[in-house]
Amino acid sequence: MIEVQDVRVDPMTRRTWRGDREILLSRKEFDLVHALIVRAGSVVSREELMRDVWGVTFWTSSKTIDVHLGWVRRKLGDDTRQPHLITTIRGQGLRFEVATATEATGSA
Repeated sequence: MIEVQDVRVDPMTRRTWRGDREILLSRKEFDLVHALIVRAGSVVSREELMRDVWGVTFWTSSKTIDVHLGWVRRKLGDDTRQPHLITTIRGQGLRFEVATATEATGSA
């Protein structure tokens, strides 16, 4: 079981929870979340995601990642305009955050 913030992923059963609520993810959505959460705190490039999740070493558009990421953010309840779980690092890739902005600063 992998847990970061309040998201838990079980790679053996391919199940995901946010808090105590199970989140039903498609196969690719789960693979995307898993690829990011196992490297929580680190930026994962789009090239790495295409290789690890889609099994290809090339792509013509990052729209595939963006579309799946949008679905994942909605299902996890992460604000698509101000995400706190999975953030986009412009020009570098995506990062599953290890703490929310509030937790990182110690603010209430």
